[in-house]
Amino acid sequence: MWRLPASLPLFGLTSCCFVSRRLHLVLSLQQERTRCCSATLTPRSIMNIFLETIQVLLLSLWYNVESFIHLFVPRKRKNIAGEVVLLTGAGSGIGRLMAQEFAALGTVLVLWDINQDGMKETARLAKQSGASRVHYYLCDCSDRNEVYRVADQVKREVGDVSILVNNAGIVTGKKFMDAPDSLIEKTVEVNTMAHFWTYKAFLPAMIANNHGHLVSIASSAGLVGVNGLADYCASKFAAVGFAESVGLELLATGMDGIKTTIVCPYFINTGMFDGCQTKWPRLLPILNPDYVVKKIIHAVLTDQAYLLLPKTLYLITALKSILPVKQGIMLGQYLGAFNLMENFRGRSQKLE
Repeated sequence: MWRLPASLPLFGLTSCCFVSRRLHLVLSLQQERTRCCSATLTPRSIMNIFLETIQVLLLSLWYNVESFIHLFVPRKRKNIAGEVVLLTGAGSGIGRLMAQEFAALGTVLVLWDINQDGMKETARLAKQSGASRVHYYLCDCSDRNEVYRVADQVKREVGDVSILVNNAGIVTGKKFMDAPDSLIEKTVEVNTMAHFWTYKAFLPAMIANNHGHLVSIASSAGLVGVNGLADYCASKFAAVGFAESVGLELLATGMDGIKTTIVCPYFINTGMFDGCQTKWPRLLPILNPDYVVKKIIHAVLTDQAYLLLPKTLYLITALKSILPVKQGIMLGQYLGAFNLMENFRGRSQKLE
């Protein structure tokens, strides 16, 4: 309900006339919208709404049945032999292990990292694992211009990338007020903005062919906030939201041949989170890197949209959405989420 302000006389006659005209215009538009809405509710439109609702209900039932069936019947794995796979953060940790797994599937590997020696070792192991070709490039993914420059070099020397794995990550391990501004910026640049630049560089070719796969190695810290990881959580929440949104954009434009996989693991025993402890190792274990990588590869080969590890994270994230806030905080304390980073050491070089 529109009301004229009590101080209106102070504006003078001109202002009063202006407000009156604006009020009349707004009321006219509202009446026009009401008439349009009433006009569209024809018997045919009502029938369309009814049929669309029935379709949604039936498909919802089928999708749930399908998911239940796949609990017992494995999904078909696609063949990615010959595909060009680009891995960021390939010089160590799960980046190196993923390179070896992708190599065993007969792919062409493109490795990016800031660690030249680490990449050389990864390339050697990948060749031993069966990669048809391995190329590696020094690239600081936090630098947009460098990403675009090296991406152009990859296109010239290797060809179009069809599987992009954004894996590079950095963690400060400091509480928000103790973290230097430069490290906060670097965290966001590597963990989030790098995904924007790699997508910009390689997605056009995927769209042209309606073929490709976008893999985001995010974190459980991109789903649930963690005490002592404010900058890291913010960057991973952003990475998850970005991957989800671009995936929806692609579907909305008919690009159903380009798949998205978002990976959200708990802490992985790669050295990046050395010193972190878990209160309930049966419920939330520090994950074995080989186990995580095998799950990631399986998720890619079966076009799995989301991969949360361990499986208890599916329950925890669901409870976060439905429990009262106070109960959620109490549960977080019980699970040890407030003390995970107390003994954090990390490693001297925290990029992976």
